[in-house]
Amino acid sequence: MQISELQICKLSAIDATMHPARTIAKYMLMALAVICISAYCTDHKDSEQGGAIYLKGYSSKETFLSKNMKLRVLESQVVSILQGCTTLNHIKQVHAHIYRNNLHQSSYVITKLLRVLTTTFPHLPLQSYPLLLFSQVHSPNPFLWTALIRAFALRGPLSEALRLYASMRNQRIGPVSFTFSALFSACAANQDAALGAQLHAQTLFLGGFASDLYVNNTIIDMYVKCGFLHCARKVFDEMPQRDVISWTALIVAYARRGDMESAGELFNGLPMKDMVAWTAMVTGYAQNAMPKKALEVFRQLRNAGVEIDEVTLVGVISACAQLGVSKYANWIRDVADSSGFGAASNVLVGSGLIDMYSKCGNVEEAYSVFKGMKERNVFSYSSMIVGFAVHGCAHAAIKLFYEMLETEIKPNHVTFVGVLTACSHAGMVDQGQQLFARMEKCYHVVPTAEHYACMADLLGRAGHFEKALKLVQTMPMDPNGAVWGALLGASHLHRNPDVAEVAFGHLFELEPDNVGNYLLLCNTYASAGRWDDVSRVRKLMRERNLKKNPGCSWVETKNGMVHEFLAGDVKHPEIIKIKKTLDDLVERLKAIGYQPNLSLVPYDINDKEKRLLLMAHSEKLALAFGLLSTDAGSTIKIMKNLRICEDCHMVMCGASKVTGRKIVVRDNMRFHHFLNGACSCSNFWQKLEARIGWHQWRSSNTSDRKGKPKSEGFHGTRRITFDH
Repeated sequence: MQISELQICKLSAIDATMHPARTIAKYMLMALAVICISAYCTDHKDSEQGGAIYLKGYSSKETFLSKNMKLRVLESQVVSILQGCTTLNHIKQVHAHIYRNNLHQSSYVITKLLRVLTTTFPHLPLQSYPLLLFSQVHSPNPFLWTALIRAFALRGPLSEALRLYASMRNQRIGPVSFTFSALFSACAANQDAALGAQLHAQTLFLGGFASDLYVNNTIIDMYVKCGFLHCARKVFDEMPQRDVISWTALIVAYARRGDMESAGELFNGLPMKDMVAWTAMVTGYAQNAMPKKALEVFRQLRNAGVEIDEVTLVGVISACAQLGVSKYANWIRDVADSSGFGAASNVLVGSGLIDMYSKCGNVEEAYSVFKGMKERNVFSYSSMIVGFAVHGCAHAAIKLFYEMLETEIKPNHVTFVGVLTACSHAGMVDQGQQLFARMEKCYHVVPTAEHYACMADLLGRAGHFEKALKLVQTMPMDPNGAVWGALLGASHLHRNPDVAEVAFGHLFELEPDNVGNYLLLCNTYASAGRWDDVSRVRKLMRERNLKKNPGCSWVETKNGMVHEFLAGDVKHPEIIKIKKTLDDLVERLKAIGYQPNLSLVPYDINDKEKRLLLMAHSEKLALAFGLLSTDAGSTIKIMKNLRICEDCHMVMCGASKVTGRKIVVRDNMRFHHFLNGACSCSNFWQKLEARIGWHQWRSSNTSDRKGKPKSEGFHGTRRITFDH
């Protein structure tokens, strides 16, 4: 099928009333006009009229130019006009001019036209206008072939791109670098490593591409995205020339794989380290739960005088959030402000700072950052809502949620994770169920497995196991480990080994190597006195070579130093003072009714040995050191990698009363703010009356000076609210 000029002009005729310019007499003036019109058409205002005037005014009468020169100038004119085209109607006008001036066989012009068609109009079917346009060129050059191959490679189907490549090779037309880069990108997008390997072989067979830096970088990218990192490394090692893109692609790949040792080796070998490479290392360490290394690399970056951007800051903010140390948090915030990426002006960094301060135990400062932001989006709102939720400020979280709804910002799935978590931690069952029911109906957010896990946690912690099981069994998707894990945790809370067994049965299939599930089941059996079942679970752990992750807690001293403690730690230089301080504290707690909860020790040993094990918990050691190394009256902040046990929770409550200190503990579930013998979590994971025998303490905390009852939270303990 041939395209006639008449067919094209019928689609959109050029305005015949426009007058041609008649003053251009020299080539330099004509070239200048090309530049001016190109700039004019870049501004989309009146681009169609400007293009049409230009085409009519400069397509004839320049007889002083050689034929070849005229052709080149005419091609430049057309290309300049094409760059300003914004509508298909305008494209067709230019195409008509191309046809009338016998430029329809110019591979250079048709290549530009094809690129504009395929990039500016992504919904235009490639098999129609673009393919027909290509077929009119009798001898397309490699760049025209590549333009069409690239279009099919990016938009599909890939099979058509391969067919065109095969036709190109059959006509003995050699590919160029961009041909292969388009095909390798398509292989990466389709996860087709086998096809990518065949094309890789083609580059070696044809010759000349083995030393092509651009092609080799796209090959590395293809192998990385297809999961063949060893192949990418082989290409990298054999490259005669590398640039920072080559190095960074592999550094990022190793980081995503969790191999920070290999990433670090490559980074150290990189001759010239730019911001992207530094950022890859900072982000890599943060994503692989190595926050200290991330902060160390960031400090090196600053010392090297390398500029940073918001991506670098988000990476180091994430690292600081994991570590939870206030000193680093304040430093990073100062760096962000001095670099022009402060929270007030950058919503991405601001959202990260909210999350960071929340995880550092300073929800007040997180809220201060939130209030100071000039622009807020769903991420900043969600970060603040989640921050309130994990700090036990349920009412503040839900209040902020409804404030967000009054703006034009719509909640997303993270927002609902935050509000449902807030309801779960506060025992607000009815409100949680209402919000969950309205998610999709009112806010068009389809519940995911994560939201069902929140609901299973909410219902399970409230003791509604029948409702929780029914919810899990009627989920529209298969329950994942988070859902069954929530039920297992709730059954441990309520000492319900029957439900625990059901949940563990599913978890054993989904997460057979998750040692935490075995330990929760083991502790549930132990609390019920089922020691034979405890032995059975421990035997299963030995058979699978599973070992408990050691409990680790760290505390920040008044000079900003961070001290770490492992369970049973005896290596700290001040361990004798620490144990003496802890012993004295326990004696003071016993005087107000504290008794160690020996049922929490999942070993069939005597009571004395159980007491020793309980007193060796890492958070108790961190508390004792905090009392030793911080000023009287200051807040003690403790971070723990695992969940705080019930006995340690009781000790923290008592310590906050007898010492008059506020104690903040972050475990892997939430924050606990202990003050005057009560916790902000309202002991949501335990039934206080059943677990603590210190009635004297409790009675002193449930009435005020006038004898009126204080406001009570879940399970009867005083709740510390944080409403704004």
